[in-house]
Amino acid sequence: MNYRMIAYSVGRILVAVAATMLAPLGLSLFYGESIALAYVIPIVISVLIGLCVSAKAPKNKSLYGRDGMFIVAIGWIVISIIGCLPFYISGQIPSFVDSFFETVSGFTTTGSSILTNVEALDKSLLFWRSFTHWLGGMGVLAFAMAIFSSKDTRTTHMMRAEMPGPVVGKLASRWQFSLRILYGIYIALTVIEFVLLLFGGMPVFDSLLHTFGTAGTGGFGIKNSSVAYYNSAYIDYVIGIFMMLFGLNFNVYFLMIARKFSQIKSNDEVKWYIGMMIGATVIIALNIMPMYHGFGRAFRYSFFQVSSIMTTTGYSTADFVRWPMLSQIILVLLMVVGACAGSTSGGMKVTRFIILMKTATHSIKKAVSPRSVFSVKVDGKTVEKNIVNGVLGYFVVYMLFAAVSILLISFDNKDFTTTVTAVIATMNNIGPGLGLVGPTGSFADFSALSKIVMSIGMLVGRLEFYPILILFSPYAWKRT
Repeated sequence: MNYRMIAYSVGRILVAVAATMLAPLGLSLFYGESIALAYVIPIVISVLIGLCVSAKAPKNKSLYGRDGMFIVAIGWIVISIIGCLPFYISGQIPSFVDSFFETVSGFTTTGSSILTNVEALDKSLLFWRSFTHWLGGMGVLAFAMAIFSSKDTRTTHMMRAEMPGPVVGKLASRWQFSLRILYGIYIALTVIEFVLLLFGGMPVFDSLLHTFGTAGTGGFGIKNSSVAYYNSAYIDYVIGIFMMLFGLNFNVYFLMIARKFSQIKSNDEVKWYIGMMIGATVIIALNIMPMYHGFGRAFRYSFFQVSSIMTTTGYSTADFVRWPMLSQIILVLLMVVGACAGSTSGGMKVTRFIILMKTATHSIKKAVSPRSVFSVKVDGKTVEKNIVNGVLGYFVVYMLFAAVSILLISFDNKDFTTTVTAVIATMNNIGPGLGLVGPTGSFADFSALSKIVMSIGMLVGRLEFYPILILFSPYAWKRT
């Protein structure tokens, strides 16, 4: 492995993250808060370490797949440690483990929180907390690579390790241009939602932070009752629609710009994603209609929660723990599936779900007709065998990691629903689960060990296992 190049890349990432902390530092000074040092210290630490290891570029700049995995894994762990320091140093989250959990939840766009009174945080900390969603949505390393010039041969390995989904495709002939196109779309959607929320009467600060949470599909609320605080159908629908939009594969928007509508029309993932969202919304609306005395209000709350859960955002306008069991089960299933590959969402991804379903169907057909030849097709094209095997391998690792995490967290002696959905909510980067970790609860009562386990779960869920697992694999550290 090229250790010098790995250190050099992580150093540049640290400098980029330090630059992002200037925004909350400026806000703390603007609002006259007394926690400026809580930002100055991590900024100085990040810059000093970053410049020390990246001041001089190594002569050998070659990077391979394993190196890219290491950069992504180390980079995300380091930025989470640096990013948690403002919470810890300010004393507003006095436990380092809690601060780390909150920050990992932010950068991984999970939205799970240990805070029981979020409104007690200073405004600059609320900003930093939500801003980590926006940064993590497209990928912190993607953000750094979009800023710093980098050769495609090196960038490709890092982007493949960080971008969610089973297939990573470039939008343009060079990764640098691809990243700028993606960020252009990301920023444009962010601005549009921000303006629409302002039109709905939401204050500027609130609109900005809720937009950050929606864009990154993170869902950190700035009110104790989340979006329900505003009690506005307009705001519910704006955020609900934009959660759905950010859950789409960003390649779809590029195809729209290029006017390649036929490719969008034939996209299986988009069809399944929209179909599942519509189907779940209607079923849940009918199921909860007696609670809301009419289909209109039931549809409003159902759509928002389905959009929030399937895109793994985690905002809430209702306490769905009180909904009928059918509705809760549907939401849990949507937690696992997630949204589209190439979006800012977490979860297994709709593409993987499609491939798993079609593979299972073909296995049944093969058992009936052993001599027949079947192939898995997505978008009318045959999926390569290595991709199908990769999806199956991912699913096995997913189930094994979930099982181990549930066993470890079970030592806290929480009820079954809380324990299982806490793991599902963090591993799939959703935010709230059911039981004690529902939309009106928090993760505060878990032990330090459980919070560390769930923090690792959030990281492996966001990076889709392999970078973190490879980092802790002794074989991966061997020189070859």
